[in-house]
Amino acid sequence: MEAMTLEQTIIPALSQRLAAGERVLLAIDGRSAAGKTTLAAALGAQYGGAVFHMDDFFLRPAQRTPERCAQPGGNVDRERVLAEVLEPLSRGEDVTFRRYDCRTGTLQPPQTVRPGRLVIVEGAYAMHPELAGFYDLSVFLTIDPAEQRRRILARNGPDWGEDFFRRWIPLEETYFSACRTEARCTWVLRGEKLPDRR
Repeated sequence: MEAMTLEQTIIPALSQRLAAGERVLLAIDGRSAAGKTTLAAALGAQYGGAVFHMDDFFLRPAQRTPERCAQPGGNVDRERVLAEVLEPLSRGEDVTFRRYDCRTGTLQPPQTVRPGRLVIVEGAYAMHPELAGFYDLSVFLTIDPAEQRRRILARNGPDWGEDFFRRWIPLEETYFSACRTEARCTWVLRGEKLPDRR
């Protein structure tokens, strides 16, 4: 079966809902290097939407207990995603959140975003079962393993890239399997089939 395209899935759904005056909260989950951040940026620019990144909500070092890290999707601070982003959005409020800086292991000063009618939450773990009920639409981006490896090594370099495959890819795949992430999304798209919209 031929892979679905943006023009067959996300674009008409967003255009229709936004033209009708609806507010849309879209989740973009999926595999590393499949194009989640690029797609979110392109859709945000096209429709004037705010974008929040799951990478800004990873656990701080003190939170990384063995029990928490053993949970599927446990390496993201989903409690903070709920409290700082999704719950305020559900009440129609501005979002004040703190970005986690991976280099320093600390939270950055609060920043406030006044969302428009489109809000996108992008990144692996966006569709965690504790978060999924807040979204109106969702997309899972998958990618051929060979192309994923090529992109990650090109992006991260050989040493960091190989560490990424040893450490982070298994955690993502455990989450996808245990939480049935792909099956619960509105659409599944292939990242290598998406046009370069940058």
